[in-house]
Amino acid sequence: MQERNISIQQIEGRGIPVRGNDIDTDQIIPARFMKRVTFDGLGEFAFYDHRYDEDGNATKKHPLNDPRFRDGAILLVNSNFGCGSSREHAPQALARFGIRAVIGESFAEIFAGNCTAMGIPAIALPHHDIEQIMQTVETNPATPIQIYVRDEVVSVGEHRYHFDLSPAYRNALLSGAWDSTSVMLNNLEEIKATATRLPYTTNFEPAGVQ
Repeated sequence: MQERNISIQQIEGRGIPVRGNDIDTDQIIPARFMKRVTFDGLGEFAFYDHRYDEDGNATKKHPLNDPRFRDGAILLVNSNFGCGSSREHAPQALARFGIRAVIGESFAEIFAGNCTAMGIPAIALPHHDIEQIMQTVETNPATPIQIYVRDEVVSVGEHRYHFDLSPAYRNALLSGAWDSTSVMLNNLEEIKATATRLPYTTNFEPAGVQ
């Protein structure tokens, strides 16, 4: 089995500024869409109530509907983003919409952890820096944004911003430990060896794994 390269060291993309403090997970993904059996297709429901009218048309004024930000992959937010329910569906919806990182003033702790567990860095910067980045992107949506996880630097156009990522989150992203499934698959022989030594397992063979 070929080992997957799951280390996340650099992310590059355009920004999508979503202004407002205390945007909770129910706004990110309304609870009525959490009845789906899998996370597949969840991206179309991201910020649903802020984007769609009563007829299900994406006619409301929202950055995710704005054609200027259509190719954006880095969400720009304000303070206490992802507060409220700890639902994993919130970062799942963002990821399936195409979001690869979130940069904001502050995040709910569980939301930031859920993002990291999906390989989505949740990066906090001071209010002044976030405001400057948002204004830059709103003025020129094509402005490239680069995130360097190891160096803890965000580059936006000609400006560079330093951030402090939790050592646990930083190490998980750099080592690839954020992707627990791939970590297990990359160490399948060791898992098999351990399982065969356990008194309560017999004929251990993970389903669907050759």
